[in-house]
Amino acid sequence: MYRLSRLRFLFPLGLFICFFLDGSLSKIFANQFFSYPYLMVSQLVVLWLIFGAFFEEDIQIPLTGFAVAAGICADLYYSGILGLFMFLYPAIVMFARALNCYYTPSFLSHILIFFVSIALLELLNYWAYYLVGVTRVGFAGFLLDTLGPTLALNLVYFILLYWPVHRLYQRALGEQH
Repeated sequence: MYRLSRLRFLFPLGLFICFFLDGSLSKIFANQFFSYPYLMVSQLVVLWLIFGAFFEEDIQIPLTGFAVAAGICADLYYSGILGLFMFLYPAIVMFARALNCYYTPSFLSHILIFFVSIALLELLNYWAYYLVGVTRVGFAGFLLDTLGPTLALNLVYFILLYWPVHRLYQRALGEQH
């Protein structure tokens, strides 16, 4: 049960740290992340939420609620208005949870689910901005200049953080491996 586990403190703290790091890394490495024509979008918040879906076991973290809250914070902090992320974050979490049910838990299945989730998040974000006229970049330009670099950056995050976060969850859930 979530409210009795150590994850009730650990998960929100990790989500806050990831939210803080997303903005901080984007600021510190702005020349690398946002150099024309490429755009790499750091998605540590989504990574943390999806790690929650992968490692929660029987605890059942209220990920959708956390995803809505993180989406609202991201919208207000980055754009100043409620917008897309308050809907996209929970949708991506539900999508990752649904996919996770069909695969045996392993590093390879988790990296595949994460890859597809980030691709879907960025694609839905692009389509929404394209529909309202915020962006005029063509689809091929989006794929090559934004989606590819974003997937590469976030897969590096995933590979570097998967085992330490998995171990953290094991300790928080009281398992001794």
